[in-house]
Amino acid sequence: MRLINIKPGRGTQVILACVPFVLLALAYVIGSALRLAENSNDKLLPALSTMAQTINTMAFTPDKRTGEYLLWSDTLASLGRLAAGLGISTALALILGLLTGILPVVRALMSPFVAFVSMVPPLALLPVLFIVLGLGEVSKIALIVIGVAPILIRDLCLTAMALPREQIVKAETLSASTWLIAIRVVLPQVLPRLIDSLRLQLGPAFLFLIAAEAISADSGLGYRIFLVRRYLSMDVIFPYVAWITLLAVLMDVGLNALRRRVFPWSDLERGQ
Repeated sequence: MRLINIKPGRGTQVILACVPFVLLALAYVIGSALRLAENSNDKLLPALSTMAQTINTMAFTPDKRTGEYLLWSDTLASLGRLAAGLGISTALALILGLLTGILPVVRALMSPFVAFVSMVPPLALLPVLFIVLGLGEVSKIALIVIGVAPILIRDLCLTAMALPREQIVKAETLSASTWLIAIRVVLPQVLPRLIDSLRLQLGPAFLFLIAAEAISADSGLGYRIFLVRRYLSMDVIFPYVAWITLLAVLMDVGLNALRRRVFPWSDLERGQ
């Protein structure tokens, strides 16, 4: 039997999925033990017990200066900025992507501009945003929008353009107007793709968020990471990076569950 035709069972899939994580954890434990054996004050690879103590301090012990639980206050600050940026990006993608995909006039007007903007490195614009919009929340949210929205718009436009032309023709023969076709024919078919595109943009969105918080912020996950780096506090940095990754994974799983719940037929199109 060819390897391409071998499909692992459910239990085997779970085991195979766990193998890389187990190997990574094992490599860290061994590396940490070797470094600490040579130098007990080594900060590069802190012991798991040290990181556990740090997590307890950051998440469950009030800060002496502010009285806040730093991990949770940083998380709320970052998620607020991320939600605003992704929300605005999704709204822009839904409106501009749909119009660009179904209206040739709008496509001729907006498609070259959106393609141009999508090629601009967002992080290169960060100093410009801080100068023009200030160091507050607006510039951080704007960076996420600039980095994410053009990609979402282009992807949604291409999805709308790829729909069978016969569907549009049939709707027109039934006297459907342009806006009725957009809402009843095109929109339901592009929404699952919009959710998937949003899932794919979670990583870049977190990247833009962390970069903005690292340069100018007084709270947030990125702010905390770059605040403690000067002290080589890897026992704080590693848990924060793991927490950011976990948040991204949970958001990805949640969006996928939302797509499958609201649009169950989208899995059938993929042969699942």
